[in-house]
Amino acid sequence: MKKIIFFFLFSLFINAQENNNSDCTSIYLIRHAEKDRSKKDNNNPHLNLSGQKRALKWKSFFKNINFEKFYSTNYYRTLETIKPISHGNEIILYNPSTIDYKKFIIDNLGKTVLIVGHSNTIPTFANEVLGENIYEQIEDSNNSNLYVINFCNESKKISSIYFVE
Repeated sequence: MKKIIFFFLFSLFINAQENNNSDCTSIYLIRHAEKDRSKKDNNNPHLNLSGQKRALKWKSFFKNINFEKFYSTNYYRTLETIKPISHGNEIILYNPSTIDYKKFIIDNLGKTVLIVGHSNTIPTFANEVLGENIYEQIEDSNNSNLYVINFCNESKKISSIYFVE
């Protein structure tokens, strides 16, 4: 598993180096970390202890990536996932139901951005940005997918990885 993670990190580093010009855009998308499921009727739960630990793991994982923008839905679990990674930088709130994906792409050309969402919104977000239906909804028990989309000039590269931890 460590070899897979190392290979993936190495490929991200190489892609980041290749994309180090203003014509390149890198979009990282993750689902929020594990939420507190103790109250079934709570539509806006906080992260549970495992989720708090995962948020810190994401912070460590992304430590060498210089994000210029951070996007999150307006829920405790997404905000608590992104805050450690954002290091106090502004977090832009978005609504998955009303976001204009074409405007999002234009507004973020040449930038490196992180988006945190939900099991049903992150795959849709990635698909809309790509203009293709590649990703399916994430299993509800899965809080560890990472999707990376790189646009450089006219080409695009996509990567996805699943962490078991």
